[in-house]
Amino acid sequence: MKKTNSSYREKLNHSAAHILAQAVLNLYPDTKLGIGPAIKDGFYYDFQFSQKITEKELKEISREMKKIIAQNLPFHQKLVSPSQALKIFSQQPFKKELIQELSAEGNKKVSLFFTGKNFVDLCRGPHVKTTGEVKAFALLKIAGAYWKGNEKNPMLTRIYGVAFENKKQLKDYLARLEEAKKRDHRLLGKQLEIFTIPQEVGPGLLLWLPNGAIIRREIENLIFEEQTKRGYQHVYSPHIGRKKLWVTSGHWDLYRDKMYAPMKIDEEEYLVKPMNCPFHMMVYKSKPRSWRDLPLRIAEIASVYRYEQPGELSGMVRVRYITQDDAHIFCRPEQTVDEFLEVFDYITFLLKVFAIKKYHFRLSLRDPQNKKKYLGNDKIWEEAENKIITALEKKGVSYFKAEGEAAFYGPKLDVIIEDALGREWQCGTIQVDFMLPQRFNLEYTNKKGEKEQPVLIHRAPLGSLERWVGILIEHYGGAFPIWLAPVQVKVLPISEKQLEYAQKITASLREKGIRVQLDGSNQTLSYRIRQGEIQKIPFLVIVGQKEEETETITIRQRNGKNIPGRSLSWFEEKLSRLIKERSPQLLK
Repeated sequence: MKKTNSSYREKLNHSAAHILAQAVLNLYPDTKLGIGPAIKDGFYYDFQFSQKITEKELKEISREMKKIIAQNLPFHQKLVSPSQALKIFSQQPFKKELIQELSAEGNKKVSLFFTGKNFVDLCRGPHVKTTGEVKAFALLKIAGAYWKGNEKNPMLTRIYGVAFENKKQLKDYLARLEEAKKRDHRLLGKQLEIFTIPQEVGPGLLLWLPNGAIIRREIENLIFEEQTKRGYQHVYSPHIGRKKLWVTSGHWDLYRDKMYAPMKIDEEEYLVKPMNCPFHMMVYKSKPRSWRDLPLRIAEIASVYRYEQPGELSGMVRVRYITQDDAHIFCRPEQTVDEFLEVFDYITFLLKVFAIKKYHFRLSLRDPQNKKKYLGNDKIWEEAENKIITALEKKGVSYFKAEGEAAFYGPKLDVIIEDALGREWQCGTIQVDFMLPQRFNLEYTNKKGEKEQPVLIHRAPLGSLERWVGILIEHYGGAFPIWLAPVQVKVLPISEKQLEYAQKITASLREKGIRVQLDGSNQTLSYRIRQGEIQKIPFLVIVGQKEEETETITIRQRNGKNIPGRSLSWFEEKLSRLIKERSPQLLK
């Protein structure tokens, strides 16, 4: 079977979006059209309907799309003047607005795409040759979306869909989609009691529940332990600071849309921090620095606050209160490449610990067409980019470039991981920065006794703990490896007669530092086992009369495997080793 390449797949989805719009106009002629692009996992189209449309209507729209596909209508492009385009779309206000913008930008011609003779859309393309090439598609869901993403504009109805070259690809995709629904961290997070976001507290302001706090603490322990081994010094900083800190850093000018409004304290403006950078600059400046002090690696597991748009918020993966595994490395220019590679190795180590096997790297650069969004000049940016490229070439790492994805103060290497369902997530990042040391007047005394400016490396290997744990929930399907599992063992006496023996087992495991619960309720054993499975507990220890008489235990693993007749000491030894090694495995 021929594999669909990404560019053809994009054309296929873009064409399906046009077919969707044509079908909607056939069924609801007075509908106003927004935009309908291909996106990473399919397509969408925005509509302003004159009546309420729900997911029930998607079946009727799908049937109409199939009729259009069956006609095998050709897609063809035509370039017209803006005035001609305005006449064609005289009844389509959103299209007219886009045409007027194109005209204001100096465009003498506007690109239209016709589907057969009866449908036309404002579009640059590209498209497949005919509607008949869309062999398999599905309309997935309906959502609300503001026109141009601006909440001051009208709310439109967005219909999402996906198109494939054949039915098998569609079937496989829909199966993955169903599995993704089962793994949805918002559902599992509630079921496993990991987090909550009460409306009383505020949108995007997450509370870690006790089970979630255990997972977070274990990750923080790993971070602290490994960073200490790697020469990091840990600090704490306040949640607010004077506004002028972020004016100096450039955040106030170039990152303000993500920052909360200032608060006035003692007649001076303060901000809740969106970044830790300015505070770590102050740590560096707390005393004079010599070349012998560098590299200086300052780390902090710190909470920052960013204003994400309401429509962007999503469970743990998009929040307004973020805990970063943050650090800033101050080094001499000649140390930059080696320090960058040390961080790179640390990130790949962490990915191995979390059993993330598939990942790749994106070199995020400035948008060359919009340099006003960034600090610094071409020379500084070229030097910072060359440092990263030299490090990657030295390591023999492949990467792809993405213009416009850089931080405003410097280029960065982003880690793109692939989860168990093949979905990609941008997580860790390493950034090379010549700008903040300059703006904060950082310096050190070199070997000649002269003052020099250090190079700064920003790094957050996991991105944010909230987002990382949300991704892990879905990657593991809620079945955390034993070292992360909030409850590692649950002890189940078969009857009340074995309760005392079960209590002794529970006490012994707890003394060994193992997170254990005793379920001595009067529910049936099968019910209690089922509850343990729902809670994704790695090990259920079952004890009945036989186990008590022989002073043994029966171990039921999360994978369904039973291990009978083992001594408690054997289990404790094996379990302690798995936890200490942070192993992703269960018992063999």
